[in-house]
Amino acid sequence: MNLSYKAYFFLLWVGVLSHTLQGQNSSKTYKAHPIEEPIIIDGHLDEQAWKTAEVGGDFVQFFPTDSLAAQESTEFKVMYSSSTLYIGFRAQTTSRDPIVSSLKRDFSALTNDNVSILLDTFNDGNNAFFFGVTPYGVQREGLVSEGGNTFNNTWDIKWKAEAYRSADHYTVEIAIPFSSLKFVEGSQSWRFRPYRWNLKNNEQSTWVRVPQNQRLSSLAYMGELQFSNPLGKSRTPLAVIPYLNGFQENNFDTERLQSKVKFGGDLKLAIGDGLNLDLTINPDFSNVEVDDIFTNLTRFELRLPEKRQFFIDNNDLFDGFGNIFSGAKPFFSRRIGLAQDPSGALIQNDIEFGTRLSGKLNENWRLGWMSIQTAADSSNEIPSFNNAMAALQRKVGARSNVGVFFINKQATASEDYLTPNEKYNRVVGADYNLASADNTIRGRFYLHKSFQPGDQNGNLSSQAVFFYNPREWLIVTDLAFVDRDFRADLGFVPRTDIFRYGQAFQRIFYPKKGLLNTHRLMLLLLNDFKPSLDYFKTDHAYSLRYETEFRNLSQANLYISNNYTYLNTPFNPSGDQNSTPLPAQTEYYYNQVQFRYQSNNAKLLTYSTDLTWGQFFNGQLQSISTNLNYRIQPRANIGINLRYDGIQLPEPYGDAQLWLMSSRVEFTFNKKLFWNTLIQFRSQSDNLGINSRLQWRFAPLSDLYIVYNDNYFTSERWLPRFRSINLKLTYWLNL
Repeated sequence: MNLSYKAYFFLLWVGVLSHTLQGQNSSKTYKAHPIEEPIIIDGHLDEQAWKTAEVGGDFVQFFPTDSLAAQESTEFKVMYSSSTLYIGFRAQTTSRDPIVSSLKRDFSALTNDNVSILLDTFNDGNNAFFFGVTPYGVQREGLVSEGGNTFNNTWDIKWKAEAYRSADHYTVEIAIPFSSLKFVEGSQSWRFRPYRWNLKNNEQSTWVRVPQNQRLSSLAYMGELQFSNPLGKSRTPLAVIPYLNGFQENNFDTERLQSKVKFGGDLKLAIGDGLNLDLTINPDFSNVEVDDIFTNLTRFELRLPEKRQFFIDNNDLFDGFGNIFSGAKPFFSRRIGLAQDPSGALIQNDIEFGTRLSGKLNENWRLGWMSIQTAADSSNEIPSFNNAMAALQRKVGARSNVGVFFINKQATASEDYLTPNEKYNRVVGADYNLASADNTIRGRFYLHKSFQPGDQNGNLSSQAVFFYNPREWLIVTDLAFVDRDFRADLGFVPRTDIFRYGQAFQRIFYPKKGLLNTHRLMLLLLNDFKPSLDYFKTDHAYSLRYETEFRNLSQANLYISNNYTYLNTPFNPSGDQNSTPLPAQTEYYYNQVQFRYQSNNAKLLTYSTDLTWGQFFNGQLQSISTNLNYRIQPRANIGINLRYDGIQLPEPYGDAQLWLMSSRVEFTFNKKLFWNTLIQFRSQSDNLGINSRLQWRFAPLSDLYIVYNDNYFTSERWLPRFRSINLKLTYWLNL
């Protein structure tokens, strides 16, 4: 790095430090008073306590503009007893027919009218709980992390909500037990913010103004919820969650038919005001929603989201370290419970037991610790391992933090098939996450090092990335480095031996008239170099991007890109083992154009399309993806997705016609009984898969599942591959 770059980063660093000294600003306050009489959660705000509670309102728009009052008013009230936080909403509407997609819990805000609230109970500006309710009383809850940049609605707790609809408004009544939240004993105020999605009017509104260049979920822009009397302890109960799973499965490849009954469960124990201790024995994830399939035309692995409940609580304490663009993450929880068989295919690897301690030590410190034992599988030559991680995070300034961690994957036996290279892998590191008080400046700086048998010096991973995001601009500078021998067996490291220098410059426009609500012009410049070859350039991706958002919430984007790739190893983009791969030590320049359109999600029929055409290495690529969804509200969603990728390469390299088709049908009989079927076909893997799941929530967080899976070969003859059926019962018991 030359002197000019060093001076540039020094000046930027000085500006960043001065910016982070600003304190958090709670621009609005609301005072909640205690009550004695019980509240019946029925959606009617008719108890006397509601009539005397302070009224909060004066919502302002976030979309389509952030400078006007909301078109339709929203009011809220907050009260509390010794055990429960009560929240009431009254939302004005012009129609008794709200927009909703289903009656299933954990709805999407993009397709549902709703009122929601963020609760930053530790006042740190980085983490919060969120709760939302539709006009039909459907609930969603989740965790917000990274200052509002990450939402995770897989998290579940016990709380109640109901709604009532009338001709010109709807009301929502919420009861959240303090035992379902974490906060400091004696708290007298939390940072919080109610907000609303009003799709009927194409409007999003919020109690505290949020600039439109920020996310609506940003924790930098919050009000203050004051309590007349200090809160007591959260008194989270001991939760025992046993399960019983009876299943039959037939693997047609191995001609193995088995029937079995499994049992196990989880235990949740609160430690102090902010820590959760989670224990699991013989966990089973047969009821977890399957991943959407995808076509991968890159040379690298793609990162998929974690959906298993055991790994969700305070997940950012573990998965949040490393490259902010997913270039090298030292820990990736989906590695646990999966392993490679001798052919290299990913298969399930049973978890025997696990322990997880995570949460707040106080307002400034967070702790995460995990130890999970996976079983040996001699038939697939998979050794037994202990998978452990410890993390400690300290708040710095208004919304920034510093974190350190230690990861250890350790073989716990000496199986004959255990190779010396597998005996252990350890990663240590430190991350500094920067966030200014108003979130206009963000960044991450980290340094990680791995240790393994035959360790050499070249095993570091690091990054320095800055975001500068005032109202009309987004400027990003990224420097990232991963050594050739850096290893993170429990992490996500798609490539090593890389140094990346990236920059992005985006100008944001806010038209006062016309169809467009905002439009953005971005120049993105990414350059990759190979350190082991004297920083030889291996890739670049230069793109000019134009992104538009219409006033009716539809979106359209146009990308023009110039790409360069130097192949260090042979690459077969078709995925066909019988095709000749592109040779190593060859370079390619190619240009592409991509167009995307997403229709207004408020309509009953919604659609999106994605078109890519242009050069591809030394050939041509034409890709088209179309997604259609029809909503029969509030009962059903029917979706169809079709993707085609056509690759034409010169002789002797093979062409490819890749197809991906999927259909999802969701039906909600009521707020307790749901049926979901997903059919997926991918020619790249020669597979047709069917997953059908019936879920009955017979008690709070307690479910009965019937899950049917079927897979078929499709290339030559219609042959069965794998088939299973599960009957699973889970029950959440508070002691």
